[in-house]
Parts: sequence; structure tokens; C-alpha cells
Amino acid sequence: MWVLQKLRGVATQKSWRKIMGVSKEICKQQALTRLGETRIMSCGEIAFIIEYINATNIKVQFKTTKEIVNTTYLIFINGNVKSHFTPSVYGVGIVGLEKATDINNKNINSYRCWHSMLTRCYTGKYPDYEDCSVCDEWLFYSNFKKWYDNNFYYIEGRKTELDKDILFKGNRIYSPLNCIFTPKRINILFVTRKSKRGLYPIGVHWSKQKRKYFSQCRDDNNKTVLIGGFNNVKDAFMAYKKYKENIIKIIAEKYKGQIPTKLYETMIRYTVSITD
Repeated sequence: MWVLQKLRGVATQKSWRKIMGVSKEICKQQALTRLGETRIMSCGEIAFIIEYINATNIKVQFKTTKEIVNTTYLIFINGNVKSHFTPSVYGVGIVGLEKATDINNKNINSYRCWHSMLTRCYTGKYPDYEDCSVCDEWLFYSNFKKWYDNNFYYIEGRKTELDKDILFKGNRIYSPLNCIFTPKRINILFVTRKSKRGLYPIGVHWSKQKRKYFSQCRDDNNKTVLIGGFNNVKDAFMAYKKYKENIIKIIAEKYKGQIPTKLYETMIRYTVSITD
């Protein structure tokens, strides 16, 4: 009985070795035939096999981005290998390999800021941003994050926002050259709301009842002040212009030493135009 069991064990070992030998040979043949195999992934990127160990252990490289991904042959032939460098945010933003979440899996501040910028420019939900865009460099989250980490600052009790057109009036492109972080209180000073303003210049409205053009503006405490009534649009606007430029200077002085020097100097020199 013992001899019979031993013989069966030897036979089983031989059979297992034979099976393993055949399996290894199949893997070698598959590796030879499948190495270099190319397919288009569902993300639209072309990928090809650069290493084949077995059907559950292969390496795939994306042709354009050169990114290498470990995956399985089944996922590859189904076109489901995902690239971190495929534009995945509104069809333009590329997250890449940069970490976008914290230990609690919540989006970190730099990613939220980047995502909000793309939302304003590429969703069509914000009329005032319909002709705005983001520079090619900042379409990559990793590039934006580096700039964010080097330029973001915090003022206690104040919310800080990304601005694109204080330094360069009329700018419509988000880029490292044009943008700056600014306290929300300063940022709202430069909001023009052209899409909702109507026919008259900024700060001016017509009173049908009093048959006059009135100008109004928010003061340094953010309260609306009626500047006066005028017989023509130009005089009403000039009154607004004088008042608003003075308010900008007052607030600039309040924040002096807390904000970047270039933001302070821009506010001191800032002029309001009738085309704003």
C-alpha cells in the first residue's frame, strides 16, 4: 500500500512538472506573439505591450505620453487600460500622477483651485468667462500645483482667490504670468458683471422716475453708496470713476504688507475706464 502511494506521488509530481512545462512553453509563445501588440484604449490613447510575463502580468506603454502601466492582457484587449495623462477634466485638464487628495481622500486645496478654474472656462455655465481659457502649461495639474505652492498665501480671517485680470486689465487667459492670489475683499473690487449690467457704463444706471443718470459704488466697508444724479452718462461715470479709484487705493493701504507688492502697486496705479 505504501509503495503504491509512493508510486502515485511520483506520477503526480511528473504530471505536475509536465503541466508546468507546457504552461511555461505557452507563456513563452504568448510573450513572443503578443509583445508589441497595439490597441486603442477607450480613453482614445494608443497603447502597446512592452513586457509580457503571463496573461495576468503585463506592462503596457502609451504611445504619446510614454506612461507605463501594469495590467492584465484581458483589460488590455478590452481597451480598458487607463492613462493618467489623458485629458479627463472637461476634456482638457490632465491630472497626471500628481497627488490630488489628502489622507482622507478629499481633494486638496490646489486641486480644488485648479478644477474650479477649468470649470469657469470650459463648462459654459459662466457667461462672464465664455471667452476665457487656460494656458497649455496649466492644463497639467502638476504644473499648476507647483505654481500654487509657490504663490499661495493666507491672511487670517480672509478668503484668498485666484485672479486673472487685476494685474493685466482685460486679460482672458489663466497663466503664471497673468495670475495672482488676492483676498476676496480685493477681488470683488474688480468684478464688472458685464453680462448683467445693461446698456450703461459700470457704476451708472438710469432713473426713469427722476429722469437722471445716477452713479453708485460700494465703499471700503462694502456698503452701497449713492454718489449722485447727473444729466448725462459721462458725468455720472466720471463721478463713479473718481470714487471707485479712491476706494481701491484706500483698501490697498489697508492690505499693504499682507499682499504681494505687485498687487499693491497695481491697485495704487489702477484706473477705471468707461469700457470696463
